[in-house]
Amino acid sequence: MQNIRNIAIIAHVDHGKTTLVDKIIHATSVFRENQADSGDLIMDNNDLERERGITILSKNISVMYKGTKINVIDTPGHADFGGEVERVLKMADGVLLLVDAFEGPMPQTRFVLHKALELGLKPIVVINKVDKPNCRPDEVHDKVFDLFFNLEATEEQLDFPTFYGSSKQGWFNTSLEPAEDITPLLDGIIQYVPEPETFEGSLQMQITSLDFSSFLGRIAIGKIRRNSIKEGQTIGLAQEDGKVIRGKVKELYVFEGLGKKKVQEVQAGDICAIVGFDKFQIGDSFVDLENPEPLPRTAIDEPTLNMTFSINNSPFFGKDGKYVTSNHLKERLYKELEKNLALKVEPTDDANTFLVFGRGILHLSVLIETMRREGYEMTIGQPQVIIREIDGVKCEPYESMVVDVPDEYASKVIDLATQRKGDLHIMETKGEMQHMEFEIPSRGLIGLRSQMLTATAGEAIMAHRFTDYKPFKGSIPGRSVGVLISKGQGPATEYSIAKLQDRGKFFVDPGEEIYEGMIIGEQNKPGDLVVNIVEAKQLNNMRASGKDKDGNIAPKQLFSLEECMEYIQGDEAIEVTPNFIRMRKKILSENERKRIERGAKG
Repeated sequence: MQNIRNIAIIAHVDHGKTTLVDKIIHATSVFRENQADSGDLIMDNNDLERERGITILSKNISVMYKGTKINVIDTPGHADFGGEVERVLKMADGVLLLVDAFEGPMPQTRFVLHKALELGLKPIVVINKVDKPNCRPDEVHDKVFDLFFNLEATEEQLDFPTFYGSSKQGWFNTSLEPAEDITPLLDGIIQYVPEPETFEGSLQMQITSLDFSSFLGRIAIGKIRRNSIKEGQTIGLAQEDGKVIRGKVKELYVFEGLGKKKVQEVQAGDICAIVGFDKFQIGDSFVDLENPEPLPRTAIDEPTLNMTFSINNSPFFGKDGKYVTSNHLKERLYKELEKNLALKVEPTDDANTFLVFGRGILHLSVLIETMRREGYEMTIGQPQVIIREIDGVKCEPYESMVVDVPDEYASKVIDLATQRKGDLHIMETKGEMQHMEFEIPSRGLIGLRSQMLTATAGEAIMAHRFTDYKPFKGSIPGRSVGVLISKGQGPATEYSIAKLQDRGKFFVDPGEEIYEGMIIGEQNKPGDLVVNIVEAKQLNNMRASGKDKDGNIAPKQLFSLEECMEYIQGDEAIEVTPNFIRMRKKILSENERKRIERGAKG
């Protein structure tokens, strides 16, 4: 048996988790001298993760240090990917809790840490970014202790070792005295994290994660709890319905460095990847055929939102994307189900439209963003929360929302949250900041972030996580103003935009191609207004075309994909193509919209 330590890293978004993993990779010389160094954020290997600075998918790496194999499990820090975290913790025996020396433990940390402590994992606390001005490592250490205490940690878990340092500068130590490198932390992992506990008996391995390869198909990942697995061995797969399927291990891999290494046999306690089974789900167990004893299953977070995905039917259909048909869309969405476990896809009455269920706005926007980068065109509807009936009562998902904001903006935050049916439960002062905790329906969160950032001059720090389904809280006010809708198709003109400036803010620049029914701006007051901004100035012999150019046009308002998702109303949609994100009315023709409106009133 080789020496093994399995450790998961938990941290809030932006607390330096991925940077720390990079430093571990460098310190243990995973890159040979002659290999090109792949720079920073090695673990965030898809473009979206690098751009947004968040870890979306949990990943495994493995390093050798002083004759011990350390399996490092990098976990996502965002609430929408909480389902990932819970499962991967099952592979770990210890957890590294990484906390920012200024911000202290954040709400998302609390959620994941609670799961880790419940599983009985041994914690090591790492207080990062002690090089930052205004940091308060001692105060943060006390706050972490309070958090452990509130989460009902055991006596042993409360006696956690603490390391201080800066992953950016590449050092960690047991005191605030800078060290040469991160070896004190690596020594601490070997000292404090227990070796994996293995048990006597027939084979047991639960699938806690999965991978997909176009060459090998679906790959099951998990930690072997009992016995061992050999390449070519015939074993059983215990499924949710109690059936045990017979199958053969075609290929067997362990993690080594940033990749996988093919092996003949893996012993209990190690994390491995198995090829050869297709019909498995997260939570299924590999067992002995003669004596199957599956492990208890892990529940996966239920989706809380749904959106319609349909083909792009705007006049600009097919101009920009490579995959534009409903078959392309269907294949891509069903392929995503292979590895995106909190996602569900259902067909609708319309063959060109699919209903997609996800964990939150970020979860769904990451999927849309990935698809548009791959060359897909589609139309996305307004996000809707999932309503359930529980014991005859109409219920909706609720979230716990935490907002940290400077004193002077606290009342604005409370006002905005209350308008959206949020209840304030905790309010306390943290230095110059007010720390507030609300319970709010998931519906209330749609569009709230952008409003809150506007009201607090960008100072609000907001995080939320799903808690439970509770009775429906009544209607929540939507957008308070109307939109400006294009009457015609063609390039927007500077002349028309300048004339209409007093009507509202524009989302397009002069020269931009627009079409009828496209949302081109926001009106200053309620109600939608159809305007013509493709009209050019009439020229006669008295005026030369180059004179009196209107140079006083305000710059257009830019929207990210998530902001568009939060902005649109029920009769609106988003056209997403590889190079453009446009908001539009579902029904583009003004006459058609009026006819339907008259019919609804009649």
